[in-house]
This record gives sequence, C-alpha cells and structure tokens, in this order.
Amino acid sequence: MLLTKECDYGIRIVRALSCGTKKTIEMITEEEQLPQKFAYKIMKKLVKNEIVRSVRGRTGGYQLNKPLNTLTLFDIVIAVDKDRYINDCLRPNSKCPFKDNPDKKCAVHQEIVHIQDIVASALSAKTMDKILLNGG
Repeated sequence: MLLTKECDYGIRIVRALSCGTKKTIEMITEEEQLPQKFAYKIMKKLVKNEIVRSVRGRTGGYQLNKPLNTLTLFDIVIAVDKDRYINDCLRPNSKCPFKDNPDKKCAVHQEIVHIQDIVASALSAKTMDKILLNGG
C-alpha cells in the first residue's frame, strides 16, 4: 500500500478544503501546488466517493462532504485508489502460484498480508481533524 502521487494529491485536496469554506479548483491547486488537470481527475474520485461535494453555478466550487472527525487518511486513499496493495500477489486476480495452493504455503505472502493490515490500520488510526487541526 504505497501511497501514489495521486493519493498524496487527494490528501492535499482534503487539506485545502479542511477550513470548511468552498473553494474552486484553481484556488485548491494554487494553494497546494498541484497540477490542475490531475487535480480534476482526483476531485472526480473524491466527489464520487462522497468525500467532497461539488457546488455548481457561477459561485460554485468544492467543499468537504464529510466532517473531518469522521474522515481518515485510509478513507481518502481508498477513494482515490481502490486497488492499493503493497505487493501484486495480494490482488484478487494475481497469478501467484502459491496463493491458492494448499500444498505450497507461502510465508512471505502471509507476512505481506500482515504488513498491509498494519499500514491500513495506521492510516485509519486518526481522523483528519486530529491530524490537521490539532497537529496530529
């Protein structure tokens, strides 16, 4: 579960919106130093997953759709990149010869699953209000 640039940008978009005010994509990308074209792509995912809401019209923009005290880094990462795995063998359709073979248990696979669980747990441990507003 390595964080891609896309995940990092998603987190930064949420950070930009954490003040509670509506902002345009231009305001967000300038504040967070993000490429606008890429930010639109990520914003669509955040809106689709109901983390951010889009306000249409002349005075439109984007606002957080979930309270910071219910939102975690894990929520953002999964919204931006649902298939986050630290190793390809963890993917449901991977072609690992050991994964589904009961005669060839893979201790490495089991350890990687354990590590992925630790990372997911750490990303879920604190809500964004604790991270952003209270300094972690």
